[in-house]
Amino acid sequence: MLIKKAPDIRSSEITDERLYRNRRQFIQAASGAAMGAVAGATVLGQYGGALQAQEPIPNLQKSPFSTDEAPNSYDDITTYNNFYEFGMDKGDPARYADGMTIAPWSVRVEGEMNKPAADVDIDDILRPHTLEERIYRLRCVEAWSMVVPWVGFPLGDLIKRFEPTSKANFVKFTTLYRPDEMRGQRSRSMQWPYVEGLRMDEAMHPLAILAVGVYGKTLLNQQGAPLRLVVPWKYGFKSIKSIAKIEFVEEQPRNSCNVSIPNEYGFYSNVNPEVDHPRWSQASHKTIGRFFGRVPTLMFNGYADQVASLYDGMDLRENY
Repeated sequence: MLIKKAPDIRSSEITDERLYRNRRQFIQAASGAAMGAVAGATVLGQYGGALQAQEPIPNLQKSPFSTDEAPNSYDDITTYNNFYEFGMDKGDPARYADGMTIAPWSVRVEGEMNKPAADVDIDDILRPHTLEERIYRLRCVEAWSMVVPWVGFPLGDLIKRFEPTSKANFVKFTTLYRPDEMRGQRSRSMQWPYVEGLRMDEAMHPLAILAVGVYGKTLLNQQGAPLRLVVPWKYGFKSIKSIAKIEFVEEQPRNSCNVSIPNEYGFYSNVNPEVDHPRWSQASHKTIGRFFGRVPTLMFNGYADQVASLYDGMDLRENY
């Protein structure tokens, strides 16, 4: 059982912030806060004022959704970041993401919905919602995992505000496209901008969240600031970062990894130990910071009790 009540969570189960960010990232965050809006993501909502990057987020609510995974030591966690817009190396996001401007920030919301299409400021996105801490296990398709205490709110709560119509079968997300600030987008390694999607019932599931922070502080750029998706039962590449557009669409969108390598990366991308990646096994994985082998991969990353019913009757090998 991976879900338990937040008061039962041991502090040792949360990835230590000091291990998650290296010294260079800490210096960048500190200097970025001093620069104000140039480097800072605003998080206003009901919290009484704008917060800059890596400032504490006040009045966080505890959530009943959290992991009881055994605690890990994350000594080298900062070398394990995937944000292909800044490069394919694990260290590239921390090295280059500070050049991305995230204030001001708005998200284009459009598609099959009753509300009119609009560019919605990040503060207006957050204002009606109560931010809470969600301590989730992240499982990468590359067969490694970590535990991260996200700060965010249910994606479904945002979706309801825009009143999708009966034609809105899927939610499509698009990352910011700004090649002058995001060096990876100048390469031909993928089709840009990065696109992801969820089936509507997946998007409405209470485990799916939009995150604006980690460790009780606003996100750093390399973590997907100022707004990213977190879907803990799917492989990490589904949790799209730095969201610039949300669309309600009738047809299943082509997600970027599937467009790039369709035989390796599917649309659903649920964590599944019985369906291997063509180039490696998914039956087990390493936990970042541990040095004693691999651990078994759990179906749906351990969230089967909560999400398996979404896929009743589906061939999960075919719909990988």
